[in-house]
Amino acid sequence: MTFGDHLDELRGVIIRCLGVTLVLMVVAFVFKDEVFTIILYPKGDDLQLINTAVTGQFVIHMMVSFYVGLIGAMPYILYQLFHFIAPGLYQQERRLAIRIVVSAYIMFALGVLFCYFVIFPFTLQFLGGYQVSGEVSNLISLESYIDTLTMLSLMLGVVFELPVVCWLLGRFGLIDASLMRRYRRPALLAIVVISAIITPTSDAFTLLLVTIPIYLLYEFSILVTRK
Repeated sequence: MTFGDHLDELRGVIIRCLGVTLVLMVVAFVFKDEVFTIILYPKGDDLQLINTAVTGQFVIHMMVSFYVGLIGAMPYILYQLFHFIAPGLYQQERRLAIRIVVSAYIMFALGVLFCYFVIFPFTLQFLGGYQVSGEVSNLISLESYIDTLTMLSLMLGVVFELPVVCWLLGRFGLIDASLMRRYRRPALLAIVVISAIITPTSDAFTLLLVTIPIYLLYEFSILVTRK
């Protein structure tokens, strides 16, 4: 194939990916009640959200529909991208690429689920009820709720990529299991700091709730880097 043929093929991949994302976005937009029932589930029945902008709820609806459409289309997007680059790879490289993509996708999804079911509800409960004074009440906007959920989900999804990153670094010979075992204590300190950044709460329970799974990921990373 010529360079122009490759550009045409890439253009086709992009159009197909955008088309599938758009279709799923429309589906998510139509099924508004079901989508927002899932999104608002972590807040429980006690917390009430408010909207302060005229176009606020519609904009949030569009944004959430796009996110849902993109997440739903991600397996298809990854397949299309792999199908585009696969002809330029050796058989061994193809198998390696599949392992990396599938593993990264699964670990990211696990991080998002961990945030949704564990971290975000605790964070919301703490911050939603925190007051500097009894004279100041909390009125949490829908936009703030969605932004916090998105930020925490993205951060936990990235953090859960630790085993995949360590495995790749191990394949390149940059780290190994013995090196990671030797730096367990500094790694634990770094994990505690990262956990404190992810969970802006002051209670030790929530901090441990994040620290322990990430440290277990570090131990799992030691296993996957063994030769």
